[in-house]
Amino acid sequence: MGISRRGFMKLTGAGLVCLGIKDLGFGVRPAAAYAAPLKIEGCKEILTICGFCSCGCNIIMSVKDGKLISSEGDPDYPVSEGALCAKGAAFLSMHLNPHRLQKPQYRAPGSDKWEEKDWDFVLGRIARLVKDTRDKDFILKNDKGQAVNRVETLFQLGTSQMDNEECSVSHQMLRSLGVVYMDHQARV
Repeated sequence: MGISRRGFMKLTGAGLVCLGIKDLGFGVRPAAAYAAPLKIEGCKEILTICGFCSCGCNIIMSVKDGKLISSEGDPDYPVSEGALCAKGAAFLSMHLNPHRLQKPQYRAPGSDKWEEKDWDFVLGRIARLVKDTRDKDFILKNDKGQAVNRVETLFQLGTSQMDNEECSVSHQMLRSLGVVYMDHQARV
């Protein structure tokens, strides 16, 4: 970026003027203090628990006309004292994101296009592929003749958006299938 000496002097002068304006009583702090409660004015505050980890931090949800407006940490909760981890802080945007997919997407093998499918198709396809893989690769006994009842060609990586109960059910289901390789991305 090429800047002339004259341009540098103009930018420096403008910066000093901006810094000096706050000393004359022009600040954004009063405006910010006034605007903050406007967002949640008339909302019902609901205290809930973040289920993403075992800390169980309290989250204050602001609901207006049946819609989630705001979420924030509870300053009275002794573990986090109002602070939230990345998952808890993203709670609101995770649920209200306009880019969030609302229906299952499927891309056929060899295709370059995604198509919208219904849940029956998607869950049926997943179940069929898991069953076929398990039937083909199930190991009853190891090299020593000991019963192991496992399948080593399936793997699950859990999402950080699963709560504790979903993780438990997922783990139990996978163990019942004989899956031994699984991990969970709860380490934010």
